[in-house]
Amino acid sequence: MTVLAFIIGVVVLVLGLAVSIALHEVGHLLPAKAFGVRVGQYMIGFGPTIFSRRKGETEYGFKLLPLGGYISMAGMYPPSPRAAEAEAEGRPPRRRRLFEAMIQDARVVNEETLQGDGADRAFYRLPVYKRVIIMLGGPAMNLILAIILFAIMFSGIGVQTATTTIASVNECVLPAGTSKTSCADGDPASPAAAAGIRPGDVIVSVDGTTVDTFAEASAIIQKSPDATIPVVVERDGARQTLRVTPVLATREVAAADGTTKTAEVGFVGMSARVAFVSQPIWDGPQAALDQTGRVVGIIWQLPARVYQTAVDTVTGAGRDPNGPLSVVGAGRLAGEVAATEAPILNRVSGMLALLGSLNIALFVFNLVPLLPLDGGHVVVALWDGLKRVWAKLTGRRAPRPVDATKLVPVTYIVVIALVLMGGTLILADIVNPVQLFD
Repeated sequence: MTVLAFIIGVVVLVLGLAVSIALHEVGHLLPAKAFGVRVGQYMIGFGPTIFSRRKGETEYGFKLLPLGGYISMAGMYPPSPRAAEAEAEGRPPRRRRLFEAMIQDARVVNEETLQGDGADRAFYRLPVYKRVIIMLGGPAMNLILAIILFAIMFSGIGVQTATTTIASVNECVLPAGTSKTSCADGDPASPAAAAGIRPGDVIVSVDGTTVDTFAEASAIIQKSPDATIPVVVERDGARQTLRVTPVLATREVAAADGTTKTAEVGFVGMSARVAFVSQPIWDGPQAALDQTGRVVGIIWQLPARVYQTAVDTVTGAGRDPNGPLSVVGAGRLAGEVAATEAPILNRVSGMLALLGSLNIALFVFNLVPLLPLDGGHVVVALWDGLKRVWAKLTGRRAPRPVDATKLVPVTYIVVIALVLMGGTLILADIVNPVQLFD
């Protein structure tokens, strides 16, 4: 059953990734078509095509390697002046060095998209703001999907929270750090037991303050050692007021930064039932935005973090649980979440968190201002717009559109770097995976 659950988790992650990629490309496709750009292909994956169907002018399909996706728009780059001159003179474009060959190949592919009505419906002809909208549409879809997933997790399922319903009451007070697990004759009764608090009681207020969570009740109790305070509980539909005197005890308490620390606080000896509590609808989006900030920090330091991952893999050191992962690592975590011995809602919530985080990573990563990523195309469009504004302000003739094919060698370098970093992470996720559960 555990193996089957692990496989189901991996399959869910793969399907979730496919949906995320598909929606990312839809984010490009819809505004491109709305702005009149001719879109020749909408493909999920890379490599050989395994299925496709043409609808109108666009071919929709799937390719063998589900590691990304793309749409093919007419005229991503303006036509090359040299290519136009060569065509007019009836001679093929001249090829020279390696980088020149790369640039020329990109131009040849680009020229093919400008055949027919592609020249009039080319991407590069659009106003700058429309090009930016098209390129930001993909990452925006991933962010929207992440916000929806986190909203479902926080507000639809809820967050596991200690409720005001009492689960158990200690018979006595045992010293912190003791190995004893049961009470002996002479051990002092716990303040909760002495006050008559029973399992199933629902705490209504503590020391005159109405409480909605066990954490609120605990905070008041911890601040009231050796003081007798009233605790109103609801039992069998009726409210009762009990008087409790917390004892001073050394316990682990939550610090302001979310960590735990040891402190002497008031203690009564009772625990609460844990249940999923629905959070306000804005908590999910807020969590998604907080996660986005953390991912930005990871992406910004990605080369250094990948290098550290490689070092940890070679030396056998433990992986940083907040470090970068490959698709293999994400799939492995998904399998572990699905196979863990926990209630189904816990596992569903964990899968939603993983898929939401994955979409946030796609959102941030695609905004990196380097070609061939969406952020790189945004920078090219903005640079083109800036040149036009400057020409207008200085009374000069409108410049030619920015020829981004000149950046193809840089694009190849970026792609090679991404492949190397991806391969390093895949190897690390196989040999030295992140340990989600110890």
